[in-house]
Amino acid sequence: MRFKKTSIALTLLASLTMTGTTQAAPNLDSELQEYKEFAIDKIDGLVTQTQEFVNYLAAGKIEEAKALYPIVRMNFETAEPIAESFGDLDPRIDARKADLEPGDVWTGFHPIEEILWVHNTTDGTEKFTTQLMSDVKELRAKVATVEVTPDLMVLGAVDLLNEVSTSKITGEEEIFSHTDLYDFQGNIDGAEKIFTIFRDKLDTLNSDLVKTLDVRFSEVNQLLAAQKVNGKFKYYTELTDQEVAGLAEAVNKLGEPLGQMGIILE
Repeated sequence: MRFKKTSIALTLLASLTMTGTTQAAPNLDSELQEYKEFAIDKIDGLVTQTQEFVNYLAAGKIEEAKALYPIVRMNFETAEPIAESFGDLDPRIDARKADLEPGDVWTGFHPIEEILWVHNTTDGTEKFTTQLMSDVKELRAKVATVEVTPDLMVLGAVDLLNEVSTSKITGEEEIFSHTDLYDFQGNIDGAEKIFTIFRDKLDTLNSDLVKTLDVRFSEVNQLLAAQKVNGKFKYYTELTDQEVAGLAEAVNKLGEPLGQMGIILE
């Protein structure tokens, strides 16, 4: 969840504003439609798996709920550029305790996360599940009507990377469950999907940029894959300082060339 544009995104916006060109912008209709279909698929998965998660909570199946929690959230994190575009839906679903202002009502996944991992119970989660299901269903309904723009995709990809480098990498997103690496992977997957959709157009404009992004995404994904045991990510608290630093460096190295995708909008 992001409440303000990050530095790379602001730099990209500035560069796009300053770059003037008389050339016609490329037609991106098919790419925009492909991304919308991708986002709808992810939010469909979010709705289905959130219902399964809620069912586990209602049945008192705490271990099953804990196991499913990070998987459910990956859907949301992957499609977050679209989720963010609907006013207060993003914070209603994804607000962290640290994000709250005095008087705010805390809803969404994270109060449930606190109950599951801090209190080790499903008791009390029923106060949040009805609203959570309502919110993810509302998100699904709105995604079908959203106008996907090139700006949303390019800035969304860059912001996903910034979210990783500024919050996920510190372990502050999943402060109770320490399942941050699932969110981390979701954000990377979302950014990489946007790059993949634009890949052919980008290759005609700057093939070296495409080669660089291929290498940088591969580096990040390899580092993430190394943090899996039996197909499951380690808890964030199990990472060494060196491993965290390595991930941070790889994401930062990816961020700069990813921002250059803005050439497709010039």
